[in-house]
Amino acid sequence: METIQSKSAQGRVADAPSGHWVYRVLPRWLWPYAQLARWDRPIGWQLLLWPCLWSAALAASAYARPEDSLLSLLPLPSTLILFLIGAIAMRGAGCTYNDIVDEDIDNQVERTRSRPLPSGKVSRKQAWAFLLLQALVGLAVLVQFNGFAILLGVCSLAVVAIYPFMKRFTNWPQFGLGLAFSWGALMGWASEFADLDGPAFLLYIGSIMWVIGYDTIYAHQDKEDDAIVGVRSTARLFGEHTKSWLVGLYAGALMCFAVAFASAQVPVVALAGLIAAGAHMTRQIVTLDIDNPDQCLKLFRSNNQVGWLIFLGLIGGAIWVAVKPML
Repeated sequence: METIQSKSAQGRVADAPSGHWVYRVLPRWLWPYAQLARWDRPIGWQLLLWPCLWSAALAASAYARPEDSLLSLLPLPSTLILFLIGAIAMRGAGCTYNDIVDEDIDNQVERTRSRPLPSGKVSRKQAWAFLLLQALVGLAVLVQFNGFAILLGVCSLAVVAIYPFMKRFTNWPQFGLGLAFSWGALMGWASEFADLDGPAFLLYIGSIMWVIGYDTIYAHQDKEDDAIVGVRSTARLFGEHTKSWLVGLYAGALMCFAVAFASAQVPVVALAGLIAAGAHMTRQIVTLDIDNPDQCLKLFRSNNQVGWLIFLGLIGGAIWVAVKPML
């Protein structure tokens, strides 16, 4: 399918993959809602999910002792599934809210004017109703956790509500995204301990720097249109110095992660994941061409691999504690 969504034609949005299951499986009347929630672009919920999974894995293997069983050192599958459902629902709700707020701006940017609201395929009332439905799914997930985690999750809504407006008055909207997309770094720890400690805060700070880094790469796709319509971003702020900023942001993120691991006394084997993630981040910086939108999108999406590397490092550390006495 090559049809680009407009007021007269229904199809995919301009920057969405044409062969995605959304366009093969769902009836056409559902396509605009799937596009509001970005179901055809899963990288968003994947990046939102990783801090949740890191935090859950960090909490499960924190303060590990040689006599601990393997199962006690791994996050519960039910917890991981809840975070998965919650990430998909809340990322969809967040994107829907962002599109409602940014309808006028999206209509002026080439890459976004084919989205459901500016293209007229969904009304604002329908978008609000869909937002509420997704938020209710997120709430159903949230109430499965302990009271402290529920309260913490509700607090995140304040950050989510403010984020879409940040591009209007600050050059650092990516910082706002970092605050929102990294909230899971607190949630995983809270769901395990019903409290927050140093390792969770360090993981959160590190994740914020990671998010600023990868979303700066993403924002370079739109910097010319953003300049025309007056939208601010770290891509415009950093400009030709983007690579230097990325070195600092990614290095800072890795340092925070390493200190978080040490503070939680997770097995040192977990550092292998950070080393691998660092190598991947270095490759992003070295190969980045800020004037190549297609490459910027590709490098942005590759941060899903960073998520996997750090998570598997934590899981590997937990397994090492369990199997080491047998060696």
